[in-house]
Amino acid sequence: MKKSKVLYSFVLLALVLIISFLMDPSSKATTEEERPVVGVLQFVSHPALDEIYRGVKAGLAENGYPADKVTIAFQNGQGDQSKLQTMSQQLAQKADVLVGIATPAAQALANTTQELPIVLGAVSDPVSAGLVKNEEKPGGLITGVSDKSPVDAQMKLIQDLLPQAKTMGILYSSAEDNSRYQAEQIQGEAEKAGLKVKTYPVPSTNEIAQTVQVLSQEVDVLYIPTDNTIASAMQTVVSEADKAKLPIIPSVDTMVSEGGLATVGINQFELGKQTGKMAAEILQGADPAEMPIYTFSSGDIILNEAKAAQLGITIPQAIKEKAQLVSND
Repeated sequence: MKKSKVLYSFVLLALVLIISFLMDPSSKATTEEERPVVGVLQFVSHPALDEIYRGVKAGLAENGYPADKVTIAFQNGQGDQSKLQTMSQQLAQKADVLVGIATPAAQALANTTQELPIVLGAVSDPVSAGLVKNEEKPGGLITGVSDKSPVDAQMKLIQDLLPQAKTMGILYSSAEDNSRYQAEQIQGEAEKAGLKVKTYPVPSTNEIAQTVQVLSQEVDVLYIPTDNTIASAMQTVVSEADKAKLPIIPSVDTMVSEGGLATVGINQFELGKQTGKMAAEILQGADPAEMPIYTFSSGDIILNEAKAAQLGITIPQAIKEKAQLVSND
């Protein structure tokens, strides 16, 4: 009889533990149906934007949404505007929060829905792009991270590395608002520094090779703003510039390792992490209207020593000591 009572007690205790476990939400793995959905639209594939997307996933994971607790619906428009529109519509049908990587992707999402929160990943000037009214108080369903470059620090770097330069060329896509905005900023800084500036807007990647061939004979240094069209054809730019031993100062860290000389740039992975963090905060109830656009206060000096040697440029020791050194990919 005593054995039966003991056995009964064990069975009863086991049942209580099982029921408690099943009723405890924290003890269950989140099923796919229960997971929030983050819809990510990337404008085009190139190393900088790919790093941002990698950072977005890391930022979500570090702020409560690892892979087993969130569904990431990812689409890449590959630079095609019609694809961006179609993909935006698809993502808006199933997402709880949307992420736009690069200005054209963010604009496509904003044109598709006024009901879902959107987090900007790498938009240089969200006000001019028509995405928010005010960077401090966005006031709507859109907030995010700016990839605004420290153009004053970049201009000082150009002067320190290339003191003999008299004329600077700016190569950018005429179709990208963010690129045109930054081109205007750096032009102002260059002119204040006493450089003559020539701008070379291109409508698409088809004109890049010929344009670089022309400008290589007209300028002493080539500056590239945060521009997705040019970034996707960086190898073409480098190939043509190398023929004339023309140094390239890009705005993005990954473009230095692709053949640029140097920059003061924002770490693209960290930019993505901040974007992912903001998306996580919105999933947890934060109001995007009250979330200021995040802007990095400083950048890192990125230096390609092999490219400097190839171009016959001597790097001041003071710069070398502060820089992150990279090599050609």
